Amino acid sequence: MKEDKAAGIIIALDVENTVQAEAVVAKLVSARLFKVGLELFTAEGPAVIAKLQGLGKDVFLDLKLHDIPNTVAGAVRSASRHSVRMMTIHASGGREMMARAAEEARRSAASAGRPGPVLLGVTVLTSLKGDDLAEVGMHSQVQEQVLRLAGLAKQAGLDGVVCSPQEIEALRKEFGRELVIVTPGIRPAWAAAQDQKRIMTPAEAVAKGADYLVIGRPVTAAPDPEEAFRRVLEEI
Repeated sequence: MKEDKAAGIIIALDVENTVQAEAVVAKLVSARLFKVGLELFTAEGPAVIAKLQGLGKDVFLDLKLHDIPNTVAGAVRSASRHSVRMMTIHASGGREMMARAAEEARRSAASAGRPGPVLLGVTVLTSLKGDDLAEVGMHSQVQEQVLRLAGLAKQAGLDGVVCSPQEIEALRKEFGRELVIVTPGIRPAWAAAQDQKRIMTPAEAVAKGADYLVIGRPVTAAPDPEEAFRRVLEEI
């Protein structure tokens, strides 16, 4: 993580609409990067991206795209037009899909004369464990699967990956600093685990080598979100 710890914390806007999103952002003056996921984007579309940017915030568009290469490349092109800072695609969509996405991100950035989105390959969701992978026919252990998909993402030209905190060390050992690592499944020492299984505290994840931490309800649902955000910084 960079010296400026606040820049490495992504606040998850797990809300239903723009009004609720604005209310969260208003309470988090120190936060700069906000995650727009499937629920909020499906409800509000690109308008919510523009709204957040108008409030001086950067957007991590977390739609976990997974489709045929041409369709994913088109979605990356559209996201680039909206100047999102980061976005996700499923690494399990394969090397060709990821390569087309990376190529389109570079092309769109060059055409617009501005940086393209940081493209991240989602490896294994933090809600899944080994038994869950076996149920869908993946007989690798979680860490083995994460390393395999991260290798494909790197070969395809993606900027980084999304993984649980449990795989950070293995990824750093295998790839060094070649990949940006974004880590959900972060729960401060004072927060409940909720619905994610492979979790870790902010301090532990940063010590292992995470570049960005995704944190949602422990901050956004706190009585004082700004104070909770600052507590996370202190914990780091």
